[in-house]
Amino acid sequence: MSTPLPQPKKKDPQKRSVAATRPPEMRSRAAMHLTAAAAEGRLVMQCCAECNEVLYPPRDACSNCLGTDLSIQDIASGGQLIAETTIHASPRLFFRERLPWRTGTIKLDAGPVILAHVHPDVTKHARVQVEHRLDRAGQGVFVALPEQATPHMEDEPMMRELSANPKHRRIFLTDAKSPHAPALAQALLKAGASEIYAGEPENWRPHPNIAVLKDLGVEILPMDVTDEASVRKIAGEIGGKTDILINTAQFMRPGGILSRGDTGFARDELDINYLGLMRLAQAFGPSMCARTADGVNSAVAWVNLLSVGALTNAQPFGAFSASQAGAYSISQALRSEFRSAGLRVMNVFFGPTEEDEWYQQLPPPKVTSNALASSVVDGLNRGLEDVWCGDIAQDFRDRFRRDPKVLEREMTMGEDGA
Repeated sequence: MSTPLPQPKKKDPQKRSVAATRPPEMRSRAAMHLTAAAAEGRLVMQCCAECNEVLYPPRDACSNCLGTDLSIQDIASGGQLIAETTIHASPRLFFRERLPWRTGTIKLDAGPVILAHVHPDVTKHARVQVEHRLDRAGQGVFVALPEQATPHMEDEPMMRELSANPKHRRIFLTDAKSPHAPALAQALLKAGASEIYAGEPENWRPHPNIAVLKDLGVEILPMDVTDEASVRKIAGEIGGKTDILINTAQFMRPGGILSRGDTGFARDELDINYLGLMRLAQAFGPSMCARTADGVNSAVAWVNLLSVGALTNAQPFGAFSASQAGAYSISQALRSEFRSAGLRVMNVFFGPTEEDEWYQQLPPPKVTSNALASSVVDGLNRGLEDVWCGDIAQDFRDRFRRDPKVLEREMTMGEDGA
């Protein structure tokens, strides 16, 4: 059985950081569909429409009937461990640093036989639950877990490699005045975070969140994402010990382009939502990338909280949606630039929230801060890239994937004409 992960020893600041290594990452174009699903925590495979055969590995034609009408579908996660081995030597540097490593052959209930990483708590020839997770290279890999969860199973080194588990890690919330900051701090502390820092813009202005966060043990630091010197100063103080950064800084006001009459609010939205993210990345990114191989509490994840308006412009927040689209694009660029170091980028999409006063005019359903915080922690524990929190976010996702142009028309339709 797995043993609890002990509190890591304090690191020697003068000791040289270990260079990050990555697992093999070459995949076929067909296999990219499986990895895209793994980024959301889904287990999918190719299915033939002509003979209903479930296919693995992905291919261009069905191996049973040679049909070419192949679709990606979710499949059952159950399976049987039929053979296993423990690797003690490997030509791959990534695995050589992490040996021994257990692998096995799994017969899925859906039909295919796959090769998977096998959790140490899985017994010989046992029933397993198979998950498709992202590895340090951002590629999908299968992992076989016990059919029934076991104590401390997420503390195993294999699981730490395939997730961004916040346990024993230090976390930075970029804006303590966000309506979601207290709930995030509570959820992260409950998940085992060792320290939480929070940036406070305009620290001369009182805010009720500050007292709440201090009572939770959060360290408040003066930082404003619109001030590059402020961001770099805090990055110099805690950038070298930040394991997970959660960007909670956001400026939002209702209104489209014509209704505002000027660009004042638009400047603020771009300065905080778009340029603020860029300033954070330039200040914190290099130091976090340098620490992705720094033991069990290494730097692992960069988290962006984004409105679903990033996918398509959503009235009556047209100008704000534009800034969110820009932030989403930056997060995709960061994912590419961080990949060589193995630093994950996780986007958490959500719709209107209960706690944000600017959403009060909108009807339910709305997302609570507690639900958002739970989604963030769950996404970190599962190593996801995209998390969709709440009914509206999930509905936007599904409609966007069916037809982006139809969703655009639906979200930008005006009132009936005369």
